[in-house]
Amino acid sequence: MKKITLLPVAFAMSVMFAACSSTPTTTSQLEQARSDFSAAQGNPSVASNAPLEFKAASDALDRANAAAAKKDSLDEIDKLAYIAKQKIATAQEAAKAKQAESDVANAARQRDEIRLEARTAEANQARASADRARTQAEQAKADADAARMQAEAAANSARDEQSKNAALQQQLADLQAKQTDRGIVITLNDVLFNVDRAELSAEGMRTAQKVADVLMQEPQSVVLVEGFTDSTGTSSHNLELSQRRAESVRAALSGLGVPPGKIATRGYGEAYPVASNADAGSRQLNRRVEIVLSQNGAPIANRR
Repeated sequence: MKKITLLPVAFAMSVMFAACSSTPTTTSQLEQARSDFSAAQGNPSVASNAPLEFKAASDALDRANAAAAKKDSLDEIDKLAYIAKQKIATAQEAAKAKQAESDVANAARQRDEIRLEARTAEANQARASADRARTQAEQAKADADAARMQAEAAANSARDEQSKNAALQQQLADLQAKQTDRGIVITLNDVLFNVDRAELSAEGMRTAQKVADVLMQEPQSVVLVEGFTDSTGTSSHNLELSQRRAESVRAALSGLGVPPGKIATRGYGEAYPVASNADAGSRQLNRRVEIVLSQNGAPIANRR
């Protein structure tokens, strides 16, 4: 509201009367009223918060000043001055009340703003907590999915390994392999070679393929191919034949994909017989090639 600035008419009139007559009459009550009015006029809150009351106070003071200018009786002047003082006081109190109401309203508004800010902060914090919880839940789900996938992969790997081991054991069983303190021993009988020759027969090559399949599944194993004969013939011939048969098996395995660097050979001739050599059946058992597979890459012990 626009500030109302009032110049008491009494002052203007007193100036006019001063120019044409003697000094107007005044009293302490009137002086006090003028002082109170001046103080109220200097307070912007009075004019803005109590404009009607301030206008009534100004009019009352004008009437008191007019009475003084006309040199009315002191009682009349004091009465009008008293009324002016009361209206001035009323304007001041009304202004204070309005200001108090405004202050209360401002305080309430500020309180509401603070509460709103607090609720907003709480909502933001709750939203942030929810976001963190959602992120943690998503991470936990991702971790669980990863763990499940790892477990499934491990289970699949274990099943594959079990299947591989089962297949390997079946292959070894088909080859009538035996577990010894030197390693796994696969025996190739004499019938897999032509008579008194080192070359593998067609059946011998099929058996070599089976052995190669086993060796390819055991990349850590080293292989020793040992050749043996019966006691028929000279010792030198038997030793040379046993070595050639061992070399023939080595060449066949190498040709089937087994790295040649992991295959060693040794011919023993008629040494280390497994039968008496007293009859044809016993001698056939002694004519053999033994393939020794080490366990976990360990070196193969010498024969005792």
